[in-house]
Amino acid sequence: MSMRSAPARAVIVAVIALAAMTNGGSAQQPPAKASAETSGAQPLAGFDGYFSDKTMRVDYFHSGGVGQEIVALDRVVSDGPWSGSRTRLVDDTNLGKYLFEVIDRESNLVIYSRGFASIYGEWETTAEYKARHRTFPESLRFPWPKQPVQVVLKKRDAENSFREIWSTVVDPASRFVNPADLPSAGKLWTVFENGPASTKVDLLVISEGYAADQIDKFHGDVKRLVTRLFEYEPFKSRRADFNVRALDLPSPRSGVNRARAQSFRRTPMSVEFNIFDSERYVLTYDDRTLRNVASSAPYEFIEVLVNEEQYGGGGIFNFQATASVDHAYAEYVFVHEFGHHFAGLADEYYTSDVAYETGAAEHVEPWEPNATAMHDPSRLKWRDLVEPGTPLPTPWEKESYEKQSRESQARRRKLLASNAPQSEIDKLFREEEAWSTKLLGGMKFSPKVGAFEGASYEAKGLYRPEADCIMFTRDPVGFCRVCRRAIERIIDLYARP
Repeated sequence: MSMRSAPARAVIVAVIALAAMTNGGSAQQPPAKASAETSGAQPLAGFDGYFSDKTMRVDYFHSGGVGQEIVALDRVVSDGPWSGSRTRLVDDTNLGKYLFEVIDRESNLVIYSRGFASIYGEWETTAEYKARHRTFPESLRFPWPKQPVQVVLKKRDAENSFREIWSTVVDPASRFVNPADLPSAGKLWTVFENGPASTKVDLLVISEGYAADQIDKFHGDVKRLVTRLFEYEPFKSRRADFNVRALDLPSPRSGVNRARAQSFRRTPMSVEFNIFDSERYVLTYDDRTLRNVASSAPYEFIEVLVNEEQYGGGGIFNFQATASVDHAYAEYVFVHEFGHHFAGLADEYYTSDVAYETGAAEHVEPWEPNATAMHDPSRLKWRDLVEPGTPLPTPWEKESYEKQSRESQARRRKLLASNAPQSEIDKLFREEEAWSTKLLGGMKFSPKVGAFEGASYEAKGLYRPEADCIMFTRDPVGFCRVCRRAIERIIDLYARP
């Protein structure tokens, strides 16, 4: 599961707290000037001209609902050594529902930026958003600036343009900025390492729900799942561009919170099933604790292994990914959810039950690289990969697939309602895999890149690039060509000069 696209619908309210940390003590700052560097050009003075070898983290509260959106500063702290790229500082990928920019106050140049998605942004697409208010903690991480900077948070509007919704000025010398580092939250160990953190993609895998006497099991799960990730392209070919580390974080007892199963737990990072009341959706709402724990290691990306048999996981672009480890499709979930978190890939499936509101008459073009509303086929975002003669939209056995999928979903709901063991659900998944692999792999345009209707939870009006992909089914097909290219682009953002 993943962050889904939606037009900006809220009335935006910017609340800027801790005014004393800003230059001159003024809470409200003027809008940052636009510059050529917002287009993706890298800062002229380079990393050493603007930053120190340390990570700054801006924690804030993201609140809203019923047509409102409020952002309020919480605190600014150190988040350990800087492990990110020192050359690719400005993000030119145009991914994410949100974008933050760090602007040098003296020159008004953008010196760092990153796109991302969030739990709040995902919550906006649920029915609950229209009926009540909620608050979600979030954070922004960037190299520690040498001089005061303006931090600007932007959000996509209905036309997909980024619009500023909040900003604050941060003076690194202020007494309200805490430069102290936290002690390590657990034992850090290396799965494999290919070079300095600043020139590699750094993945951190963290345990959740493993009791102290189960840490050896965690080590085995890490090696099994990470090995599987790097058997898929393009991770296989680009393995040398990664470092992978793992953090032992014992829980008081085995397992995580599963409210629907009446299996209640308090774990170090509060990872839980039933996010947005979806039984298989697993995340933590506790951003602060997750970041505090992760600061034990150099990282850009986080995947949390959940010591549970129940099928589940979650992934949000540039935030977190999770996967439960003890069911038959754990390896698939690990890789699929990492695709969301790492490259902003959309869920391509559309027949499964989800918490989001669906069935809109019109669709904004998704920001995710592997889904499109295809308002103009001549400008299809992956048009260069479509062979001449491939029709757009691309025909496929949609009705047959939907009929069989609806039957499988109905059977799954019955199994869940009867509290059937996970082994029965795994058996159903294997049956699904057999018929969908055969159906989706045996069509005229199965080997082609095109525009296959049905994607991102919508049966109509949204399209995916290929008939089958790991973002669409549990079939053993790997990432489609569009997804592979999107993944490589993110690898290049962190591991290339």
